[in-house]
Amino acid sequence: MSENLRTLEGWYTLHDFRRFDWPAWRALPERERQAIQEELFGVIKQYKFCDEQRQGAYACYEILGHKADFLFLNLRPTLQELSKAEQALQKTRFSQFAPVVYSYVSVVELSNYVHSSESVSPEAQAMIDARLKPVLPKTQHVCFYPMNKRRELGNNWYTETLEERRRMMREHGLIGRTYSGRVTQMIGGSIGLDDWEWGVTLFAEDPLVFKHLVTEMRFDEASARFADFGAFYVGNRLDSVLLRD
Repeated sequence: MSENLRTLEGWYTLHDFRRFDWPAWRALPERERQAIQEELFGVIKQYKFCDEQRQGAYACYEILGHKADFLFLNLRPTLQELSKAEQALQKTRFSQFAPVVYSYVSVVELSNYVHSSESVSPEAQAMIDARLKPVLPKTQHVCFYPMNKRRELGNNWYTETLEERRRMMREHGLIGRTYSGRVTQMIGGSIGLDDWEWGVTLFAEDPLVFKHLVTEMRFDEASARFADFGAFYVGNRLDSVLLRD
């Protein structure tokens, strides 16, 4: 039997995708729209306070295409706290006009493909902690997608030896390093938490970086032989959610 994957876990993560009903919104009286907007501002203020106090992380994006209009991205130390963050938004009147169209639950993860289980220096430990409890980049664009490793006859990731999986992931990681400074990656482990095995979130100033990076990685062995991908969501960062026509 192949050696099991060992992981380090950090903050729990919720990608909350919503579609907004603009015709219903426009039909409301202006005073009512203003009240709903102020209620939404109150929830976002709570999210931002949590982010500033390093009790979690928060960012919001407008999503392009038909899949969603907004992404509310929240990270918290526990599932209970993450649920409170989700419910705070769900209980607002805003949610009546912005139903959830997709969501993804995971936990920020580092695997023993990229970290050693041996003792590390305080500096290295600080870097690991920073990756497990990330400050979300204030870059202009985001890309999210879920993925699995294949379990097919002849191409079963989970029957490969740990050494072989490490070799392939090392090659995979070398491609990512060539994009250092241009893209930030957050891996969410979701085996037992959601429908896919991982959720990948990329942050960049130039959205073409997403295309180039994902394309290049498709040709390495770890992806070409073993990776399956779900739907891709791409968006632009919002400092505030202003519900204006």
